[in-house]
Amino acid sequence: MASESGESNMDREMILADFQACTGIDNIAEAITLLELNNWDLVAAINGVIPQENGILQSNFSSEASQASMYGPPSLSEAADAAAGGAVPPPSSSSSSSPISSSTSAFCPINPSSRHIVERQPRMLNFRVEYRQRSVELVLEEGSTVGEIKQILGTELGVPVPKMQLKGWKNGDVSDSTVLRTLHLPKNNSLYVLTPDIAPTASTSKNSALQESLNQNFLLVISHREAQKDYSLNFPGTKTIQEVKRNISDLTNIPVRHQQWEGWPASASDDSMTLALSGISYPCHHLSVCRRSSPANAQESTEECADVHMISDSEGDDFEDASEFGVDDSEMFGMGSSSCRKSPMMPENSENEADALLHFTAEFSSRYGETHPMFYIGSLEAASQEAFYGKARDRRLLAIYLHNDESVLGNVFCSQMMCADSIVSYLSQNFITWAWDVTKEANKARLLTMCTRHFGSVVTQTIRTYKTDQFPLLLIVMGKRTSNEVLNVIQGNTTVDELMMRLMGAMEIFTAQQQEDIKDEDEREAREMVKREQDEAYRLSLEADRKKREAQEREEAEQVRLEQMRKEQEEEKEAIRLSLEQALPPEPEEESGEQISKLRIRTPSGKFLERRFLGNCKLQVLFDFVASKGYPFEEFKLLTTFPRRNITQLDPASTLLEAKLFPQETLFLEAKE
Repeated sequence: MASESGESNMDREMILADFQACTGIDNIAEAITLLELNNWDLVAAINGVIPQENGILQSNFSSEASQASMYGPPSLSEAADAAAGGAVPPPSSSSSSSPISSSTSAFCPINPSSRHIVERQPRMLNFRVEYRQRSVELVLEEGSTVGEIKQILGTELGVPVPKMQLKGWKNGDVSDSTVLRTLHLPKNNSLYVLTPDIAPTASTSKNSALQESLNQNFLLVISHREAQKDYSLNFPGTKTIQEVKRNISDLTNIPVRHQQWEGWPASASDDSMTLALSGISYPCHHLSVCRRSSPANAQESTEECADVHMISDSEGDDFEDASEFGVDDSEMFGMGSSSCRKSPMMPENSENEADALLHFTAEFSSRYGETHPMFYIGSLEAASQEAFYGKARDRRLLAIYLHNDESVLGNVFCSQMMCADSIVSYLSQNFITWAWDVTKEANKARLLTMCTRHFGSVVTQTIRTYKTDQFPLLLIVMGKRTSNEVLNVIQGNTTVDELMMRLMGAMEIFTAQQQEDIKDEDEREAREMVKREQDEAYRLSLEADRKKREAQEREEAEQVRLEQMRKEQEEEKEAIRLSLEQALPPEPEEESGEQISKLRIRTPSGKFLERRFLGNCKLQVLFDFVASKGYPFEEFKLLTTFPRRNITQLDPASTLLEAKLFPQETLFLEAKE
């Protein structure tokens, strides 16, 4: 059993080596995955990766027979077995000398009627397609084409297929006829649809002409005036003016913002316009370009840079093919145009970090276009404050992008990863993105100092361990209660899908931590709210007690004042009464022989006051008598019983006789209203 297991492992190693040699797939994990999907059937796995024009490989070969056919002539028994299964042409005479050439003997046309073909389940691919606020889930066989996906999306989204641009492919833009199998896609894929705003045409004929123009290839003869060189470049009609300018930037080392063009039609006023709509001549159009800045800043590209990027007439087809897939020669060979640029991403020894980042953003935009993450303009400390130290609901992850112009991965990572619409949108919504250029040693040392101060020596040592070819780096940092933690370090050798997955993974960790922080913050705020309410209730209670005490004191003071006034009034009244009583004339005797009037006065309490007055006595004396008894003239009126008369309304100077109060009369007192 052990020997059989060892032989099986040895067979699989040989199948893996043969599979990688035939398909050119260097990634061992990917190669093993593809072989396992086909149960380690070498021929079936090769058929799944490399589509054949004249037929399929013979799938009834055993793995041993396949290996023998690749590395040497088959034995007699093997040839007999092969002949029994179906007529197979014998290997060429060169099969024994060259393993690669001998392996091609398996790629021969097969007559389906003469042999049995082993059927295998087609591989299915999952697609999630985003369009504005909508999302469509698709499942297709890997034998389908890109055009079939567009047809389905046109039905689902109601978008005309000609106006639809399907983006998000890891190999760049692809044509509608491209078979999905040739793209070597993973099982799960994320794409998005763009529909540029194209002005509606007047008739169907114009629509047809526009579609035909978009499918045409334009030859642009571009003259670089400073270098006195001409470039003949083929571009599809769907290429935008902005993309053309970026390619010319790579060729001439003139940033897009410094390019000065001649020859564009007046209708080509927007760089986002496609060549088909720009109004240029077909099939050939002549343009010229030069540097806008002063001649002192216009330095020619090095000879090496020109050799890498310049494309002659004979190489036009190759360049056209590259442009169709959205990858230029520099990206295909891992040689970014940044290695030829004279202007650095960030000036060396810049005093102000904000100015350095403004320069970085401007240079990044000139190299790779305006579609890129919104870099935070400010110090690393300010970016950390913005990301970590607000309210828990407002906190975000901090993405630190570290650029190095000397890395061969820089140009590809920036143009295809950092400028991908899905990555830009995800970073803008969930991250604070801060950038720094470590190409210059002084800038790198400054970054390490900042990282040590804010994140500790572990992060600094981690950055030191990465070599130049491993840049760019994208550090994902999460703020915690006591310290900041680096969740992930993403290197430059990644894909859009892998980058998105790692960003989403970091976001899941952050979201879980954020929910805990929000819960703790809510509980803390609830406790503080209860404490504030208790303090406020206590303050209001003290205030109410103070007001109550003050009101009581005011009431007591008012009572004292009123009592004092009452006493004073009583004393005053008593003084007046005594003075009036002393001023009254003496009461006459009955036997005096004079005219005497005897008056009887009933008070409000029911008591009677009796006194004798002389008949010629004035009414004022009567009023003073009544007032001396406590019934002042101002408060009471003196009335007769019958007929009812108000004596107080009479003239006080008149006599009792004149008032007819003689010889006797009964009167009563009544309080005035």
